[in-house]
Amino acid sequence: MASTQDLKRRVRSISNTRKLTRAMELVASARLRRAQQRIEAMRPYADRMLELMAGTAQAGGALSLPLLERRENPKAIAIVPVTGDRGLAGAFNAQVLRRSFAEMRDAQTEGKEVRFFTAGKRGESSVRFRGYPLERSWTGFSDRPSYSDAQAIAHVVADAFVAGEVDRVLVVYNAFVSPLVQRVTVSELLPVPLHLLESGEESQTHEAGQPIDFFFEPEPREILARLLPVYVETELYRALLESAASEQGARMTAMRNASKAAGELIDTLTLAMNRARQAEITQEILEVVAGADALSG
Repeated sequence: MASTQDLKRRVRSISNTRKLTRAMELVASARLRRAQQRIEAMRPYADRMLELMAGTAQAGGALSLPLLERRENPKAIAIVPVTGDRGLAGAFNAQVLRRSFAEMRDAQTEGKEVRFFTAGKRGESSVRFRGYPLERSWTGFSDRPSYSDAQAIAHVVADAFVAGEVDRVLVVYNAFVSPLVQRVTVSELLPVPLHLLESGEESQTHEAGQPIDFFFEPEPREILARLLPVYVETELYRALLESAASEQGARMTAMRNASKAAGELIDTLTLAMNRARQAEITQEILEVVAGADALSG
């Protein structure tokens, strides 16, 4: 049985750990609020981008643009898992990597080559550890991604797609639902899904139901050729923001659970410590009584 001093040391150690987990929970909560605000701020921009793309595409032949090219027999697929740079966030990183590797196995079953472009240290280290082909990695911004970070990733994967090095690009990330729920999402980034170019058809009308006539300068095809790379950057930026919010929500929940578990363990150890102290006191009393009996005899 552990001594009273050992139990005291354990209680003190766990109390210090609980202070740390509570501090991390508060930090994650503050960062989560900021991440949610950034997601809400970029949504109108992303929606407007889709409307512009749809309206421009409907104005004339744009299906031959490189980023829209759908190849009949894709031979190589790029997977972009978006993870965090740090752990202590529950299953946040593990579930993204698990889904990414499942997509890889499905593609390999169909005879396709898979290449990884990772965002986040956890994704990079896992891919390297397993010996999978890692083309490029980006780290250092999972807590607070910027648009320039999304641009850097978008340029590399778009160049690989246009050059024919990969035929599809999939992004795997945690979509933020609530601090308790993060949904693993697989999004086809390239080629740009054609249904997006049809989504704005109903919005391009007057209230009376008559279509709106636009004059395009330069030509619609040239405008769309400029919009498509921006769309790719925007979708990646959305994924990075969703992942950042999900990471903070997962970390906040994990630290709250850790603090709760530490409190329960402290209560258990305190009870054991009190029992040990009582046993020591009882033993001392028995020794005093035995000594007194020996002297009186």
